Amino acid sequence: MLNIIVCVKQVPDPEAPPSVYRVDPDNKHIYPRGAPPVISTYDENALEAALRLKEIHGSHITALSLGKGLSKALLRKALAAGADDLVLLDDPAFADLDGYAIATSLTGAVRKLGHFDLVLAGIQAADTNAGLVGIGIAELLGIPCITNARVISYNTGVLTVEQTLPDGWRTWELPLPAMVTVNKSLGDLRYIPAADLMAAQKRPLTVLTAVDIGVNPAEHIKTRLLGIYIPHREPFVEMVGGADDTARGNNLAEKLFNTGILKKS
Repeated sequence: MLNIIVCVKQVPDPEAPPSVYRVDPDNKHIYPRGAPPVISTYDENALEAALRLKEIHGSHITALSLGKGLSKALLRKALAAGADDLVLLDDPAFADLDGYAIATSLTGAVRKLGHFDLVLAGIQAADTNAGLVGIGIAELLGIPCITNARVISYNTGVLTVEQTLPDGWRTWELPLPAMVTVNKSLGDLRYIPAADLMAAQKRPLTVLTAVDIGVNPAEHIKTRLLGIYIPHREPFVEMVGGADDTARGNNLAEKLFNTGILKKS
């Protein structure tokens, strides 16, 4: 039996319209107004990968999430889909962390959970799109890592991973324990019946704090957010005239050369 840990991040709904977000430059935060949170779609791909391995090998899946004020109702979706356990790292100390501090905190939780064979995560989060946490966990645990996976299979102690490349894919074989980050090519999370979602709300879960995992996240922050703002865009239109089409074309070309958009050879 494979012991699989899947990292699942609670994020603002990326499908929500831009109008629901409010930027607070003073506190360096973006607040969604009326848009419920969701599980990052890339992490749902990772959960689906774990469920497929479980169907074949009878794996034990632990879903692991980190944040402040996490939605238990939302994250129990992982249990409804087929995860065996749900562990929430829920603590004000986990707010406003960078990728390294998040990876350090999740690594502390993985170590506390004990034996594991495989850690899965989305290739990136659906909010920041940074793609740093998965490889950070692998580095801190000292285990091999394959990113951007589209297919994962297992046989007699060896994990086989197809990694997506710009011009195709590469197949890797690696020993366990290992870390793999998953892209959307692997497939969306399976349909979950409403009855299973309702039943999952009654299932137990584990909540851990920073003290419980022996990590002070603030000590591991490597970057500092200087500011956050909405880009200012000011449209500018200049009409290029001329006596006829030839003159207008010549005037346009001259304007483009003068502004540096076009360069004379």
